[in-house]
Amino acid sequence: MPIRKILVVDDSPTERLALQEVLARNGYEIITAESGEEAIQRSKADKPDLILMDVVMPGMNGYQATRTISRDDATRNIPIIMCTTKGEETDKIWGMRQGAYAYMVKPVDHNDLLARIRAIG
Repeated sequence: MPIRKILVVDDSPTERLALQEVLARNGYEIITAESGEEAIQRSKADKPDLILMDVVMPGMNGYQATRTISRDDATRNIPIIMCTTKGEETDKIWGMRQGAYAYMVKPVDHNDLLARIRAIG
């Protein structure tokens, strides 16, 4: 299934905008969420083809949101790429154990991100 609609989840307006611009320039429809809780709601309501998930956010963090989304029957088939400053190997392993499809450390190389998105769909 081709990736068309992407949910960008990040509490930083600057990060959201940067990803929105790159993705929109490459033909993707973008929806956004500012928190883990909102990501869960938007994933169910908007049915994105892919989620880009930050980890460090107030309230529910990205690991918790990823675990919830990847274990819910309504959203479990949506691939999640974690995009975060948490770059230790243990962070990556933990992210993948929560159900992430891939794990990228910020600052995210936009060409690498686009290549990963194309590889998914």
